[in-house]
Amino acid sequence: MTLTALTVLGVRLEAAWFGPPPDQAATLVLLHEGLGCVALWKAFPQRLAELTGCGVLAYSRAGYGASDPVTLPRPLSYMHEEAREILPRVLDAANVQRAVLVGHSDGASIALINAAAVVDPRVRGLVLMAPHVFTEPMGLDSIRTAREAWQSGSLRQGLARYHRHVDVAFQGWNDAWLDPDFAAWNLQGFIPGIRCPSLLLQGRQDQYGTHKQLDAIEAGCSGPCQVVWLDHCGHSPHREQPEVTLETIRHFVADLALKGAPSS
Repeated sequence: MTLTALTVLGVRLEAAWFGPPPDQAATLVLLHEGLGCVALWKAFPQRLAELTGCGVLAYSRAGYGASDPVTLPRPLSYMHEEAREILPRVLDAANVQRAVLVGHSDGASIALINAAAVVDPRVRGLVLMAPHVFTEPMGLDSIRTAREAWQSGSLRQGLARYHRHVDVAFQGWNDAWLDPDFAAWNLQGFIPGIRCPSLLLQGRQDQYGTHKQLDAIEAGCSGPCQVVWLDHCGHSPHREQPEVTLETIRHFVADLALKGAPSS
C-alpha cells in the first residue's frame, strides 16, 4: 500500500494505492459508503489487487477520513456533484487510464451516475455493491436508527477512529438522507445511460434497501448486467461475505480483459 494525497479543485483528498500503478495495469477505483473512508476498506483493496492483478485506488471523499472537511449542510445533490464534478478529476489527478468503478452504497450510486451522465471512456465497467437508486421507508428507518446510535455516543466514538472531522462525516450523510425533501431522491432516470458492463451485488438481509433497487437497475440499464444475491449478508458484501464478493469481482474483471498495460 502506498499512501498519497490528491488535490481536486483545491481540496486535499487522502488516497491509497494498492498493486501496480496505472501505467502498468487497469485500476479498480473504490468509492466508499456514506460513512466510509480509505481505512474502513480494511484488507479489501489489497486482496482485490492481489486477486485481479489490477491496481486499486481508494480515496476518501471530502469530509471523510483524513480528507479536507466540507461545509454543512451538504446539498441533497451531493452524490450527483461527486459523480459529475469530482470523480472525473480524481481519475485525472491519479492518471487513471482504464478504470472499473467499485462502489458501495452511496459510492455505488455515485459510480452509477458517473457512468450514465459523464460517459467517461476510461470507465470500462461497474461493480455496484448495495446501490441506491431511490429511497425506501425501511432504508430511511435504518438511517434514523443510526442517528439514535450517534446521539447516544456509541457510533460517534467508533467513527472517530477513522474520520478526522467525524461530525462532518456523520452529519453530512445522515442529515441529507433524513431531510424531508430527500424522500423524492431518485436515480432511475440515469439507469438507461449505463452502457458498460455492470456487476450488482446485494445481501439478502440488506437493512438499507430491498431487491427493488437491483431489479430497477437490471431492468433499465442498456449494457450487460450480472446480478448476484448473497445469503447471510446485510448491507456490506465486502465485509460480511468477503470471499464470495472478491471471487465474483475477480471473474467479472477477468471477463472485461483489463489486465496488462493500457493501450495508447
